[in-house]
Amino acid sequence: MPEPYYRDETVTLYHGDCRDVLPALAERYDCAVADPPYGETSLAWDRWPDGWPTVLAEATPSAWCFGSMRMFLDRRDEFTGWKLSQDVIWEKHDGSGFATDRFRRVHEYALHFYRGSWSETRHEVPRIGIVGPDKSVRRVSVAKGHHGDRNASSYVDDGTRLMRSVIKTRNMHGRNLHPTEKSVAILSPLIEYACPPGGVVLDPFAGSGSTAVAARLSGRRSVLIEADERYCEVIARRLSQDVLPIGEAS
Repeated sequence: MPEPYYRDETVTLYHGDCRDVLPALAERYDCAVADPPYGETSLAWDRWPDGWPTVLAEATPSAWCFGSMRMFLDRRDEFTGWKLSQDVIWEKHDGSGFATDRFRRVHEYALHFYRGSWSETRHEVPRIGIVGPDKSVRRVSVAKGHHGDRNASSYVDDGTRLMRSVIKTRNMHGRNLHPTEKSVAILSPLIEYACPPGGVVLDPFAGSGSTAVAARLSGRRSVLIEADERYCEVIARRLSQDVLPIGEAS
C-alpha cells in the first residue's frame, strides 16, 4: 500500500500518478471528481495522462470530469465503457482565454459518467431555495366506478427547486493556489449529487485540494492523488488549517 502524504479524519492524500496509485490501493469509492490536464496548451504541466479513465473505472462506478468540448471530443475513445448521463456548465464571472478570433470563453463543462445500472447509481440533484409564488396543487379525486378513485394528486411547494444545469459562480483568478483551481462552490453540488452523505469521493488530480474541502463541508470523506509534490504540500497546509465556508476564498 502506498504511504499517505497527508491524512486526517476526513482526508487521505497520496503523492504520485493516479495510474500507479489507484491499482496499488485496490479500493472502491462512491464517486470521483476529476479535473485532468486538458492537453490544449504548450505549458509543461498541461499533458493529458493517457489511459487514466480506464484506470479510474476499476476504482469507482461514477465520475464527474471537467473539460472543454474539444478535450472530450479528442479523447472520447478513452471513455469507452463509461456511460454519459449529463453535462453541467460552469459559467464563470470572467473568461480564461486570450484569443481574439473566438467568443470570449467564460465556461467549462463538467460531464457525469457512470458504469453499470443507472438505478444503482446515486443521482440526487441538489435543491436550492427560491423566492416566488407558492405553486402547491391539490386535485380532487374523480370516482371511476368499481375501479376506485382516479386522477387524485397533490403537490406541496416546499420553496425549493432542482438546481439548474448552468451553475454560475466565480472562478479563482487572483486567489488561486493552483493554475486550474476549481472553487468549492462548483464542486459541492457535483459531490452532493453523486456521493451519499458519509461516502468517499476520489480526486485523481487533486491540484490544490478543493475537492477535499468541498467534501468535508458536505459531510463526505475524500481520497486525493496529486502527481506534483509541490501541490501535495499546498494541500497538506490548506487542510491542516480551518476550512472556510462555501462562498469564501477556497
